[in-house]
Amino acid sequence: MDRTLSPEITQRTRNRRLWLGLLAGAAVVAATLWLRGALKTSVEAAKIRTAVAETGPVENTLTATGEVIPAFEQVLTSPIRASVKRVLLTPGATVKPGQPILELDKSLSEIEYERGKDKLALERNGIEQLRMKLNKELRDAEINDQIKLLNINRLKADLEDTRRLQRVGGKTAEDVVEAENKLRIAELEKKSLENGLGYNRESMGASLEQSKLEAQIEARNLQELAQKLKQADVLADRAGVLTWVNENIGTAVNEGDALAKLADLGSFRLEGSCSDVYVDQVKSGLPVVVKLADASLRGVIVQVKPSVQNGVVRFTVQLDDPRSSLLRPNLKTEVFIVTERSPKAVRVANGPAFKGKRRQSVFVLSADGRTARRREVEIGLSNFDFVELKSGVQPGEKVIVTDLSEYEHVEEITIEPAKN
Repeated sequence: MDRTLSPEITQRTRNRRLWLGLLAGAAVVAATLWLRGALKTSVEAAKIRTAVAETGPVENTLTATGEVIPAFEQVLTSPIRASVKRVLLTPGATVKPGQPILELDKSLSEIEYERGKDKLALERNGIEQLRMKLNKELRDAEINDQIKLLNINRLKADLEDTRRLQRVGGKTAEDVVEAENKLRIAELEKKSLENGLGYNRESMGASLEQSKLEAQIEARNLQELAQKLKQADVLADRAGVLTWVNENIGTAVNEGDALAKLADLGSFRLEGSCSDVYVDQVKSGLPVVVKLADASLRGVIVQVKPSVQNGVVRFTVQLDDPRSSLLRPNLKTEVFIVTERSPKAVRVANGPAFKGKRRQSVFVLSADGRTARRREVEIGLSNFDFVELKSGVQPGEKVIVTDLSEYEHVEEITIEPAKN
């Protein structure tokens, strides 16, 4: 037998069913809204950017960086070991030929110069003493040689006397032999003295010449140091603008250390660098585009440094307009190296829609601008300004260059007018 439900239980059951129905309806509405969002088929005109396809040149480029450098920049170096005493001009100053830039403390080099003078004087005195000694020894040797000669002449006379006396019985054969031996010994002693005299003359002559040569070298060194001391007041030898000066007063500098840089700011070049990934593509003769704020300049690579340092390739660019008013010393720039060029390509302005692929799809506006249809295109050359479209788009058509990845599921989208 069925039991009758109380009115309270019946009401609770109805309420539960009502809530379940409301939840199910809400879920359906949410799913519908989500599906609509996921399957968007329209976009506001204000949210897209378009570009008109046109015929023109497109260049393929490699990205690099550059720094503007004066075409002529002279580095003034210290001629001596010294210290910075006084700075007369600072970077940015315009100088004339002969105008002093800074003054060096020359005291150390002046002391070195005085020591060199003393050393040269001692060497010259030593040369004179050596010459006097050589002359004395030569004179003594000549006198000894004359004495030996007199002794030989006496021994020859004694030998003749001994032989005469032997013939008359006054001397023996042994006496003759003894006289002959004495003469032979004296002649050998004279020969030895002459040989020694020749050796001493050559040896002492060589020593004298060496001392003279050393003195000449020291004299030249002193002359060079004197000239460097005159150059120690650093002067500009041409007109220009100072781009750098060693302003650290008291700083020690060695001979050859840089003191200042003097540049001609009427003309500039560019020093560029890029990753060594492009080492095989960066070559002399390639054109470049230099980006300067909202403008650009063109030039050509005239030198590629032979060595790669820290993964960087360095090169020098000669600018077509080296006197452009846009150029400033040490200005950092973007540099684009042109590796290929298509002179008559169908091109559009570059934008986020292009992902770097060779084939991709883009949206092309209809003639009335109310819709845009997806088209497959083949990408050719590209750079920071343009992308070459080798197929899929004709000159005059408008291409959406905004990234529309969220519409990749649809073939056509509606362009909604901008909302007020």
